[in-house]
Amino acid sequence: MRSFDRFETVRLKMVEKLAAQGVGDRRTLEAMGQVPRELFVSPALRGKAYEDVRLPIGLGQTISAPSTVARMTALVNAPDKSRVLEIGAGSGYQAAVLGAMGYIVYSVERHAQLARQAAERIADLGLLNVSIKHFDGTYGWAANAPYRAIIVTAAGPEVPVPLLRQLEDVGRLVMPLARGAEQRLVSIERDGARLRETDHGAVDFVPLIGRYGFAADGAAKR
Repeated sequence: MRSFDRFETVRLKMVEKLAAQGVGDRRTLEAMGQVPRELFVSPALRGKAYEDVRLPIGLGQTISAPSTVARMTALVNAPDKSRVLEIGAGSGYQAAVLGAMGYIVYSVERHAQLARQAAERIADLGLLNVSIKHFDGTYGWAANAPYRAIIVTAAGPEVPVPLLRQLEDVGRLVMPLARGAEQRLVSIERDGARLRETDHGAVDFVPLIGRYGFAADGAAKR
């Protein structure tokens, strides 16, 4: 991966802050110290790339705050070279972090423009273990299933059934769910036919739009 020394100091400070905030997963911290987040935002926003805030990336979408990315990435907790599915590539940053950890990453993005831009950034970084395609992510990416982990970077009304079908036995799905007036980050672990859900607190994500998510107007599908 190429070195971008101009931002190296602030990138390492970001990692130190994440560790101080309680992110204890060494692999997550190392990957976030390697991936140049400034490349995943517009040039006008690069001065804010390492602030702990989410930033707009166009088309009503955002790049999550570093603390949110770290929190979700640490929850993946999969063995080296596991297949990981990401729903909602957005800027491509989350996929790049997962790729830097050595996972085999498949990421789906519903906006063609964002998918193209994310793929270009991933290619520029030389992450050959990350693939991105343009499609309705609520269907998952069945051709490469099953996945040891699935991470969804948008909040849905419920977990899309196709994603559960593509989750490996003993696999884990990490996703924000819209429940009432708030969103909750949950992880769902599969043990055969049994699913165990754990709540990891309140979050704030853009809605998951698609066949098994919300309609484009924000209404839940029926």
